[in-house]
Amino acid sequence: MLNLPQPKLRWRTDFVLLAAIWGSSFLFMRLGTVEFGALPTAGVRVAIAALFLLPLLLWRGLGPQLTQHWKKTFFVGLLNSGIPFACISYALLSISTGLSSVLNATVPLFGALVAWYWLKDRPNGLRILGLVIGFLGVALLAWDKASFKPDASGLATGWAVLASLLACLCYGIAASYTKRHLSGLPALVTATGSQLGATLGLALPTVWLWPQRMPGTGAWLALLAVGVLCTGVAYILYFRLIENVGPARSLAVTFVVPVFAVIYGTIFLHEAVSMWMVFCGAIIICGTALSANLLQLGVKKT
Repeated sequence: MLNLPQPKLRWRTDFVLLAAIWGSSFLFMRLGTVEFGALPTAGVRVAIAALFLLPLLLWRGLGPQLTQHWKKTFFVGLLNSGIPFACISYALLSISTGLSSVLNATVPLFGALVAWYWLKDRPNGLRILGLVIGFLGVALLAWDKASFKPDASGLATGWAVLASLLACLCYGIAASYTKRHLSGLPALVTATGSQLGATLGLALPTVWLWPQRMPGTGAWLALLAVGVLCTGVAYILYFRLIENVGPARSLAVTFVVPVFAVIYGTIFLHEAVSMWMVFCGAIIICGTALSANLLQLGVKKT
């Protein structure tokens, strides 16, 4: 009887901890990408995550399942890690970590849109309204922040915004692909296989674009943190959260991530946060909550 409250406390702890960890990923990737470049940052991140997860997989005796499903898990790794991490790393070269994290909150929005088109999971009227509101928030934010005129560094924020949204689209496609082709597979198998696939996919670009000057200790520590903590440990927390409360409620973590990301960016990178970004972020989060049916879920669960 004394152990009954623990599962509820644990999933809430996992939820907040996961949001805090994923919020820090934008900070660590920003610190890494300045010295490594976009593609090497993504490549090193997934390689570190793969090295972290693979021993856990083998220790649990799941190697044969990975061997059996390696093609599909490797492919989903390109969609769920390789391409998105490269896009986010590129975006962080010219936009703030806070803006990137707010755009990343549209993942459930794209997920609902892809599921509607691919899995024929047609949303009801309220969820369609959420899609419209969410994309309106993105349009307003992009209109204010996106410019295709290169700045002094030769980069344009417009391409960074598009890269961030492409990452979110890839996440949405990967979610539907996983649901259709990898259902029932242990989460650790999917996580490990995806990181191995992303590592192989990014290996050649990483080597080809490796910086001529060896990055400093700080950049290496940042990628070690984002690889082990924000990818390896975060995957374990995320899939445990799905097991305890289901995938729909777990999606709500993407709404809390920008809060931590903005706080980290303000404290450690001295990034400015405008009221317009906060306003557009609120619109995006409200629209995403409606499109993912999370508001209705919360009413049913309480």
